[in-house]
This record gives sequence, C-alpha cells and structure tokens, in this order.
Amino acid sequence: MRARFATSAAHAATWASRKSGRGAGGMIGGLIAQKIDPRILASLGKGRPAAIITGTNGKSTTTRMFAAAMRAAGHNVATNEGGDNMDAGIISALLATPDADSLVLEVDELHVPHIAEDLKPQVLVLLNLSRDQLDRVGEINKIEATLRAAVDANPQATVIANCDDPLIASAAWDAKKVIWVSAGGGWTNDATSSPRTGGPIIQDGHNWYAVKPLPDGSEFKRPEPDYRITAEGVITPAGDTLPMNLTLPGNANRGNATLAIAGAVDMGADLEKSLRATETVDNVAGRYSTMVVRDDKGGEKHVRMLLAKNPAGWQEALSMVDRSADAVVIAVNGHVADGEDLSWLWDVRFEDFDGMDVLSAGERGTDLAVRLLYAGIDARLVANPLQAIRSCEARGSSSSVTRVEVLANYTAFRDLKRDIERAQEEK
Repeated sequence: MRARFATSAAHAATWASRKSGRGAGGMIGGLIAQKIDPRILASLGKGRPAAIITGTNGKSTTTRMFAAAMRAAGHNVATNEGGDNMDAGIISALLATPDADSLVLEVDELHVPHIAEDLKPQVLVLLNLSRDQLDRVGEINKIEATLRAAVDANPQATVIANCDDPLIASAAWDAKKVIWVSAGGGWTNDATSSPRTGGPIIQDGHNWYAVKPLPDGSEFKRPEPDYRITAEGVITPAGDTLPMNLTLPGNANRGNATLAIAGAVDMGADLEKSLRATETVDNVAGRYSTMVVRDDKGGEKHVRMLLAKNPAGWQEALSMVDRSADAVVIAVNGHVADGEDLSWLWDVRFEDFDGMDVLSAGERGTDLAVRLLYAGIDARLVANPLQAIRSCEARGSSSSVTRVEVLANYTAFRDLKRDIERAQEEK
C-alpha cells in the first residue's frame, strides 16, 4: 500500500513540475516517492534484469549506447538517459517505464553499493576512475574501495571492467565473473600506485603492472582482455574484428561503446546488432549536438557542445575540438555540482588552438583565463557564455556562418544549453 501511494504521489509531482514549467520532473517524483517509501527502489525493480553503469567519465554515453543495444534486441528498457544518476533520478526512471522488461541505469559511483543491494544487477559495468570533485567524493582510493565492496557484495553480477585502468582492475579483481575490456586509458595521472599493495604502478606501453606482489604472491597486472577496441574496430572474444563507425567523436567513446556492447551481449543481445545500435547514438542529453545561435546582425553561429567535468574528461574533450572551427568558447562554473575547488584546471594540458579565437567564459572565467595565459593562450574574457558565442566571428572569410566549439563543465553546460533554447524560442 505504501509503495502504491508513493508511486501515485510521485506521478502527481512529476506532472505538476512539467505543467508549471519548473522542470522536466526527472528528480522531484523520485524524491517524493523515496520520502514516502524508503524501500521503493527495490519494489520498482521487481527482480527484472538490471545493468548498472558507473565510473568517473562516460556514464551517460555508455548508458545510452547500452540501452540502444538492448532495444535493438527487442527489449523494452527503463533507463535514466537524462543523466539523473542518484536515487531520486533512478526511481523516477523506473516510475516512468513501469512495463519495462530490463533496466539499464547509470549510477553515481558512491551510490552503487546501496542501489545494487536493491536491484541485484545482472551486469555491473565499471568504466574508469579518476580524480573528480574532491570536495564531494573525496580521494580516488575511497571510490575504488566503494566499488570493490559493491563487486564483493554482488557475486550474481557479471562485471564488465576496463582492464586498461588499474583502479578499475583493482575494484573488479576478485569478481566471481568478470569480462575484461581494453577500452583505453588515456589519463593515467591518478593510477600511479596500487590500491591493493601500496607500491607504484609501472605503465609499459599498453600494459601496466604493480611493483609489489599481492598478498598471495601473485602479480597485480593488466588482465588479458576479452574485448578490445582498436583503430580497425572491436576485436571480439572469438578473435573477429568488427568495424566500428560511431556517430559520436573521440577514442573514449569508442571504448565506451565496446563496454556497452560487452554488457548487452552478456544480457542476451546479439553482438553485431549491439555494435550497430551504438553507432546510431548521435548525442547524449545535448552533448556533442550542434545548436544554432543568432547574433544581433543576423549572423548564425553553429555551436557544437562538449561537456567536461574533471581533468580526465577535459583532456579527452580537448582532443575532440575541431581545430578547423572559427572559435572555441571554454566555460567554467564552480558550483557544488561542478566542485567548488577549481585547482584541477592546472592539471589539464590545454593545447595549441591553431589560430582559433579562444574565449574564456562562465562564473569562474577569470580563473580559467589566468590558467590559459600560463598555457600561452591569449584568451578573451567574456563572462556570459551566450554573449561569448555571439561575439565570435568567422576567420578569414566573409561567411555569415561561424563555427564555434564549446567546452563547458556541468552547470555551465546546463545553463548555456537552456539559454540557447530560450533564445531560439524567442526568435
């Protein structure tokens, strides 16, 4: 009875939020349902096959790809594709699709243990671990210990783990069933010592190993992968190479797709159909999408949106910037959701932008401008990201269309996307 009442109240709150224009209802329904019935998540799960996807970077993208693969296999999927990855958002996602036959959910790293306890996942996908929002989640070894505990507590789950990340390998090392995926690990700054032995980790080309042995005398080293992503495509456990042609840019997304495919196959999906499904994903909650902004002179700015939230994510996003574009706007805020301590800016290797007009924006745009100056980039400071975009001009051309790349952290991205959409509605 309590669960039914909680569900009814949640639906009413979600409807009211959307009707009043105060939000999409992705959180409020879940918050109210959980307040009424603290065990609502287990009730909503109903023992259905569930996949949990977690990691510092790429959760939303991998979840979208995993869900696409499951749908291609004929499943009705409940998923939180909007990125609301804590309790309330997950509850709302399950409330929104009560007739789903499978669940594909991205989950915040620190919330994995208790959500897994309620849902008893069939698959647990571990993407990567790197330093992220120290003022919220703490040091990286704390997160590794949290995920290791979740693996130990869920022996029924197949763990799909990125073997190129030593911290993920450590979390998954004792799993009863593990499928190792070589998904890439471009950021190694946070995996310099073994959380299992305390000794240093040596990077040796594509491989890595810990100097100190494990307590049983065995070596803690990169496991042999079952799946690999290469420039040619996905190498399957059978040794076949399947070409991959993603719509989304970047090597990190190719790794994300491979992890999603491995998880979907373990849940019964066809491998090749899963691969093709990942190729159809063209944006994730506005990320990687192109939006149009008009300036006061009638000119058009074609704006491609990239999200980056921590040093590893920023490094990957910087590699995706189209250097042939006319300008790049980098926007940074410092709210709780972003992490209020922005000292991590000094860990990012800001690169040469090949003559592009570079603008520093956001509430912490001045901090960013100083960092860029030390990187040898003379950036213009325009605090309002939308105004920064409108001030960009096409280089070496009289074209009325200006191509702008935007890199923004979480709240800067969210607020800019909303402002662009409002501007489009006004036009």
